[in-house]
Amino acid sequence: MMGNGGEEFLPPIFGQVPPSRIINWHRELLVSRAKSVQCMLDNLLQSDFFCAEDVEIVRRTPTKSDQMRKILELIQCKGEDVCEYFIYVLYKVHDAYMDLQPWLEDIQYKPSEPMLMINVVNTDPISKYCDTLRHELGRDTQFIMSYAQQEEARLEDLYTPTQMELINDRNESLGFLQNQDQLLDESGVFNPQGDVVFITGDAGMGKSLLLQKLQNLWSKRELRTDAVFFFRFRCRMFTAFQETTELSLRDLLFKHSCYPDDDPDDEVFEYIVRYPERTIFTFDGYDEIEGDVDLLNVEQMVSPEDKAHPLLLLNNLLCGKLLRGSQKVLTARTGTELPNRVVRKKVSLRGFSPANLQSYVALHFTTPEHRQLVSVHLDASPHFCGLCSTPLFCWIVFKSFKHLRAVHNDFALPEKCITLTDVFMLFTEVFLSRWALPARHLQKKRARCTSETFKLGLRPLGAHAKLALQGMEKGRFIFNQEEVSACDLTEEDLLVGFLRPVHRYDACGGEATYEFLHMTLQSFLAALALVLDNSLDVASILQFFTECKRKREGLNLPCASCITKSSKLRERDVFKSNEHLQFTNLFLCGLLAKDQSSLVEHLAPPVLLKKKRALLKTYLSTSIKSHLRGLPTYKSDEGTRVHVLPNFVWMLRCIFETGSNDVAQLTAKGITANFIKLGYCNMYSGDCTALNFVLQHRQKLLGVDMDNNNINDYGVQQLRPSFSKMTVVRLCVNQISDSSVKVLAEELVKHKIVKVLGLYSNHITDTGAKYVAQIIEGCPRLRVLKLGKNKITSAGGMCVANAIKMSTSIFDVGMWGNTVGDEGAKGFAEALRNHPSLNSLSLSVNGITSEGGKILAEALLENTILRIFWLVENKLTDEVAPHLAKLVKANTGLSHLWLISNQLTAIGLRLLQEALAHNTALKEICVKGNNVSEEEEKQFEADKRLRFH
Repeated sequence: MMGNGGEEFLPPIFGQVPPSRIINWHRELLVSRAKSVQCMLDNLLQSDFFCAEDVEIVRRTPTKSDQMRKILELIQCKGEDVCEYFIYVLYKVHDAYMDLQPWLEDIQYKPSEPMLMINVVNTDPISKYCDTLRHELGRDTQFIMSYAQQEEARLEDLYTPTQMELINDRNESLGFLQNQDQLLDESGVFNPQGDVVFITGDAGMGKSLLLQKLQNLWSKRELRTDAVFFFRFRCRMFTAFQETTELSLRDLLFKHSCYPDDDPDDEVFEYIVRYPERTIFTFDGYDEIEGDVDLLNVEQMVSPEDKAHPLLLLNNLLCGKLLRGSQKVLTARTGTELPNRVVRKKVSLRGFSPANLQSYVALHFTTPEHRQLVSVHLDASPHFCGLCSTPLFCWIVFKSFKHLRAVHNDFALPEKCITLTDVFMLFTEVFLSRWALPARHLQKKRARCTSETFKLGLRPLGAHAKLALQGMEKGRFIFNQEEVSACDLTEEDLLVGFLRPVHRYDACGGEATYEFLHMTLQSFLAALALVLDNSLDVASILQFFTECKRKREGLNLPCASCITKSSKLRERDVFKSNEHLQFTNLFLCGLLAKDQSSLVEHLAPPVLLKKKRALLKTYLSTSIKSHLRGLPTYKSDEGTRVHVLPNFVWMLRCIFETGSNDVAQLTAKGITANFIKLGYCNMYSGDCTALNFVLQHRQKLLGVDMDNNNINDYGVQQLRPSFSKMTVVRLCVNQISDSSVKVLAEELVKHKIVKVLGLYSNHITDTGAKYVAQIIEGCPRLRVLKLGKNKITSAGGMCVANAIKMSTSIFDVGMWGNTVGDEGAKGFAEALRNHPSLNSLSLSVNGITSEGGKILAEALLENTILRIFWLVENKLTDEVAPHLAKLVKANTGLSHLWLISNQLTAIGLRLLQEALAHNTALKEICVKGNNVSEEEEKQFEADKRLRFH
């Protein structure tokens, strides 16, 4: 900018020029961005820089912009101290003048000593509302709800992070987040136009607790975000409203979250609408919404003033039709789909890692004796560790252990392989024992009698179970007082603790409403109702396996009478219910298992239980036959293959819960294929025990593909017995580490039958690579090895290469995405010389330079077996081109050479082109992504084998 004399002026810096000049220079910026006029007037008045007449002059001005102009005129007439105080108020009341914080940095503002002595009050409604939200969130999130309502634990004392896996739009892993801040940053964003951070996870993985932690961090200003407002909602509330209920966005935010006091001009809502990017929403449990929601075709709302049903408001918020640009964090159980169009990034919760679990043990057990007992039990049982890697189940086990250990002389964690039903039975025993006995008796240890505890609590237990079942039948998770009373639940019964009160969603006070502590607990109690209720028809136990569509009072309810063999009505897929119904089925199988009979027979007539057990077993057997018979098969090199659906995993879980060897044997017999593909089936470590339970009955060998699940190290340990039958072991993308590879080395070398080993994209280091080398050397049938995208350096690469050199069976090796470098390349070069069987090798993305490339090219001159060689995305320059050209001229039999994304230029490619004239075997040399311009590419168009696309 030029001054009047022609000299160039720079923007003024505070301390170098008077404050009045800074204000005058930036006058229009201040007018446009300083929105809180009232806060400024209040401070100027209370500091005696303004009098009542000054305030009245400003207020007579019609618009806020004009009012701010009038304030600037008045302070510039009153001197430099008043001008600086104006800037000081902008500096102190951060939330009210957030838009001017960058400006304060630009002018390098630092308060002078006199200013620091003058008081500043924050009367801005936006700032006050922000403080109110922080206070409420801080108060409501500081405690973790415990299994007994009288007992709470501080969030900061007990919260343990879980593994948060970042997922792209193709559901491929992008690695793990390190903290909650990264949920809201730019890492892993595949759709910048979307507003939703979509967090999924199985039941009990800690989705709600993660949101609570996020809210708590924001309340303490410890979350890295400039968001001014934070609103939290549970999705189940949106279906609890009456169909006729209509709300505006303002109603939803203020009447059903937190009301702004002292905001006559509605500045808070105007701010939210004007700056949506400064608002965070969390919506917990999207899978709990009744009915199907099509977010791509939702009825549009574009005005924040319009009224509509709350569910429509929610959908328009998620789609970005309302408050586009605001940050929305949405959780749902695994399997819930959301269109990528509305999703900004995806995160999948994977439960506790081994380190997380050890931290959780240390937090729960301060007594060394108890910590040692639990740690020893965890170390001795991979299945128990796998169960406890789910935070909810781990919490139940640990809290139950602490309680039962405190009140019983003889309680210890079970030595046998416990099921999920066992865990919830333990949980229920704790509830009933605390309810049945006065607190003074809890201090005196006594002998444990589980059946007596259940018999004493049978009446309230049955009443809770009845309510849970009614909710499952209607798809309801919130219950009003009338529904609770109708199930004969008294105020004393509510002290058991299964239910907790929740506030009404109609903002009118009224009667209390209730929900179960966790949806999975409701599933368990619903299953218990099916087992215990003598008035129900025996066939009704199957109502959540097969449902017949029948309208009753506008609801699609199951029809128990249609479940019999004579029914010809259309049946739905056996295991295709919503997950809460699938858990109900699973718990039903566990409660009717023989292992539970000694307890359950004290609660229901044994004859009736026998009938229900027989019906369930027959139904499972028939359904499994039908399911397996209907799966499509196809032929491959490994023989007949079958790709099962995720529902098959629920079948395995239910079979394991029954403990029935007959059903497991039938399932094993029904797998007639040589190869079963369980990829993308959402298997977690505990499912490996269920798979073992079935495969122990199989006589023939089997290939098993378990890629892209969450098996982890606990799951691999549980699979030990099954490796004796597996010819194909694929565990790619499963969060396994070196300890798992050690297990594989011990088992696979022992049985020597494995042909294919897939370990791509895990956490394997050089230590694990040594175990892989043992497998290669000790398994004479091994043909395929996929070891890419791990953490293997040159040392591990050398171990693997040396083992490959000794193998006479290995056919295909994938090392893509490690860091073996030139040193590792030397090892593979030695392995390649005169190798008798290796047909395909990938050393892509391994940091190999031209030095390593030269050695590999020279070694391949002595190899006539290799057909496919990938060196994609390394550091090869034109220095390696003469050596590669020599290899091409030699016509060794190589058919595919991939050099994509290296640093070759047209000079190096010309050498390869000339060499191709002497080669009859090569089908392609892929050179896309090298240092070649589009014009230079045209020089090579004549040779179709040199491919740029």
